[in-house]
Amino acid sequence: MLNSNSITRERIAAMEPRIRPFVRHTPVLRVDMADFGRPPLAVDLKLECLQHSGSFKARGAFTNLLERPVPAAGVVAASGGNHGAAVAYAAMRLGHKATIFVPEVSPPAKLERIRGYGAELVVAGARYAEALAASEDFAEKSGALQIHAFNQEETLVGQGTLGLEIEADLPELDTL
Repeated sequence: MLNSNSITRERIAAMEPRIRPFVRHTPVLRVDMADFGRPPLAVDLKLECLQHSGSFKARGAFTNLLERPVPAAGVVAASGGNHGAAVAYAAMRLGHKATIFVPEVSPPAKLERIRGYGAELVVAGARYAEALAASEDFAEKSGALQIHAFNQEETLVGQGTLGLEIEADLPELDTL
């Protein structure tokens, strides 16, 4: 269960060196919105699309696998794509079995990425809520560790390391 009071800057800062060997420090790109037909405004983009598995979600996936005991049954997650790819990638890197439940509406490219990381892929239901319910049932029956995409302390602590990187890369930043 999620306890947002336990997601502190100190906890995030303590996790950052633990996941550092497994995640990329992604670059920041400054763009002028005038280049896109908008009023002139400098915007800094953190290119987490260059992160392992293609999104910032790898940070939370690794935090879960490093902070929580992983049973022999491995890990399970429900996802529309990015979280599933991140959990599959982290499990592959750390030598754990992964089972990822996705809804029918998931993009084929994301499904291929999940399979490419060696996870067992299960298409369950038309929407995310159905895939989540199926993954929770699987976790209960198999003993696999459920890794929630957003309602999990460890997931959010890992994602928070992105904020530390942004702060280090852009110390003058005043709005996020």
